Amino acid sequence: MANEPMLKFVVRGQDYPAKRDASDRTGDFAEISARYDDSSAGEQASRCSQCGVPYCSTHCPLHNHIPDWLRLTTEGRLREAYELSNATSTMPEICGRICPQDRLCEGNCVIEFSGHGAVTIGSVEKYITDTAWEQGWVEPVRVGPARGQSVGVIGAGPAGLTTAELMRARGYDVHVYDRHDRAGGLLTYGIPGFKLEKDVVMRRVQRLIDAGIVFHQSFEVGRDATLEELRGRHDALLIATGVYKPRAIKAPGVGAPGVVDALDYLIASNRKGFGDAVPAYDDGALNAEGKNVVVIGGGDTAMDCVRTAIRQGATSVKCLYRRDKANMPGSQRETKNAEEEGVEFVWLSAPEAFDGTDAVSGVRAIKMRLGAPDASGRRAPEPDPGSEFRLDADLVIKALGFDPEELPHMFGAPDLSVTRWGTLRVDHKTMQTSVEGVFAAGDIVRGASLVVWAIRDGRDVADRMHAFLRAKAKAANAEKVAA
Repeated sequence: MANEPMLKFVVRGQDYPAKRDASDRTGDFAEISARYDDSSAGEQASRCSQCGVPYCSTHCPLHNHIPDWLRLTTEGRLREAYELSNATSTMPEICGRICPQDRLCEGNCVIEFSGHGAVTIGSVEKYITDTAWEQGWVEPVRVGPARGQSVGVIGAGPAGLTTAELMRARGYDVHVYDRHDRAGGLLTYGIPGFKLEKDVVMRRVQRLIDAGIVFHQSFEVGRDATLEELRGRHDALLIATGVYKPRAIKAPGVGAPGVVDALDYLIASNRKGFGDAVPAYDDGALNAEGKNVVVIGGGDTAMDCVRTAIRQGATSVKCLYRRDKANMPGSQRETKNAEEEGVEFVWLSAPEAFDGTDAVSGVRAIKMRLGAPDASGRRAPEPDPGSEFRLDADLVIKALGFDPEELPHMFGAPDLSVTRWGTLRVDHKTMQTSVEGVFAAGDIVRGASLVVWAIRDGRDVADRMHAFLRAKAKAANAEKVAA
């Protein structure tokens, strides 16, 4: 293809200079993210061994045809590579940016096993899809013949958006209801802009709007309509709200001003990036500039918080985690990036109390040691008596993960069954909840997980909803004939 661009893209590496000085601090997250070393997509793709057992594909929740589109990239057939990548994923350029490839495809690359470093699969995926957008290869959603049935989707995160696209392509009318004023869920408001530029998310949303999907923003189920009322508007519903309830810390002083939840902090930062008025950011309550910051937690959200604080110009950033580095739940690559950027990790440590009344001034903590394995097989942390210490802190960010909200109460739907963890109970064959015609997918079913799993669940539930609606239409037609 003569008009295709040169095979140049950026690979993963240090995307931000370590130990920055004050003059290097900037709020332009997209600019920061662009500071990679250039490399050749073709050269990277050609490193794929085309092995007989493609562990990269089998360890991808979407089972992307990775070796095949790497081969096409090597041959310069970028449009075909993009089309093959797009065949299994509704958001390949987003997955290329934020998937923890070190735990999935790249971590299971045969080249990686041999000690020569994995093929940078995620970067190639990002490159070929960004190129597709630039070249106009990303086509509008092809909407099938109208079916006369409508679908309501509650939640505009990756699971909900994936289902909305696939159901619209099948000819259903689709309405998406979301509590935020922009679609995307945590893609928009939870993940920092230096990892996922927001225009990348917004162009995906615009493509769905152009396909005729109707978005109802700032819409709260339970306030603006009950679940039962939405059932009356649509032939089937999907609940894909994700999990947003922050896990709490039970310790003296936790309510002091300056002890904040991770999502509040990240949302404020992302809103500022959009140019919104964010009073809590401007008055310093949710802004790390010039502060000693302590982030509590060891997952990907904690890494997002520490790296955001660095970019906001914090005086110091420490991450307090109760286990050691080997037992962190988050991406090791993210941890490495944070260390290079100047974050100090305080391993095997847990908070006991927070100092300060008018404002937090410090975290009193204790050293931990790893004891016997818990139910999950991980060695459980336990306090090491007599090892108490204190960290100065002007801002403490709680990043201990998320649990489901009480949806039956929120939605005015007492018949909506939940598990003992608070996630929605579904029939795993049909993906329906205890309420007929109401399906559920994504984190609200599986618990806090990865974006790629949400996309997979959205893809799967679209198949189940389609089968349900076809059967419903067939039954309705039979009743008409009988009448």
